[in-house]
This record gives sequence, C-alpha cells and structure tokens, in this order.
Amino acid sequence: MKRSQYAYVVVLFLFLSGCDSSTNFADLQAFMDDVRTQPRGVIEPMPKEVVYEPFTYMATTMRSPFQPPIKVELSSFEKGNKNIRPDEARVKQFLEGFNIESFVMVGTIANSAGTYALLRGGDGVHRVRVGDYLGGNHGRITVITASSVEVIEIVSDGDEGWLERPRALTLHEGP
Repeated sequence: MKRSQYAYVVVLFLFLSGCDSSTNFADLQAFMDDVRTQPRGVIEPMPKEVVYEPFTYMATTMRSPFQPPIKVELSSFEKGNKNIRPDEARVKQFLEGFNIESFVMVGTIANSAGTYALLRGGDGVHRVRVGDYLGGNHGRITVITASSVEVIEIVSDGDEGWLERPRALTLHEGP
C-alpha cells in the first residue's frame, strides 16, 4: 500500500474512535427521563357542527337597495293596481338583461319605417323603437323624441300589486 492509503486509514480510524460507545450520556438520559415524566398534552374536542339553515330571499320583486328611490305620483290610485301586470308569457328581449340605468341615449335615426333611438349601454350601441323592452323591470318604450326616450316600467308595490313607473333617458351630449 502506498503512504496516502496508510494516511487515509489512520484518519478514518481516528474519526471512528471518536464514536466510542463508552461516552457518558448521563445528562441526555436525565433530560429524556424528565420529559417522559411530564404529563401528556390534552387534545381539545372537535367543535360542534353548525347546522346550515337555508335562507329564502323574498325581496326579489322589490326595488333594489342600490338604486335611489323614485317618486311616483299615486294620484289615480292609492296602492298598486291589480289589473296592471307584467306579461310573463312574453319572450324577453335582449336589452331586458341589463339595468336600465346603464343605458344612455346617444342619438336618433328616422327613416320611412319610423323613428329609432340609439342607446349606448350593455355591450354596445343599440337601435330601439317604440314598443321595445329594456331594463329589468319590464320597461317598455312609449315615446321617442329627438332629445329623450320615455319608458314605462312595471314594478311591484310590495303588496301583490303592480305600479307603472315612468322613466326618461335623455340625450347625452359629449364624447
């Protein structure tokens, strides 16, 4: 064997001699005995299961709390009229899927077929005419002028009746 191999064996022997089993571990053994004599931890019981109680939302026909209240003249009747009802069998038009407050009148177009209003809102600019519906409250367009679009909405009075609520979308001038 070469000298480098002898030196390697000697160094290995010195390292292994440091792992002598006769070394005194009395302090480690005392610590472990002390830990074993301490009381074990207590696991807290699982919390009681909360039973889910379903909630039925009953205010779907009422005014949204995020819209300002609109004053309605109730001179012709004290409460909602039982004869006024939205036509639920009617096929909904595309613009009824948007909030009426998101629409802005941007112009009018007139030709031999009639007068149309241009409303910006929803997902673009839309051409509407008298009789079309828009907004979530059964809003029907009744009059189109050069400066406004008048709409009649049918809203619940909260007492199993319905009210006709007038609205106007005025011409927006500017960009």
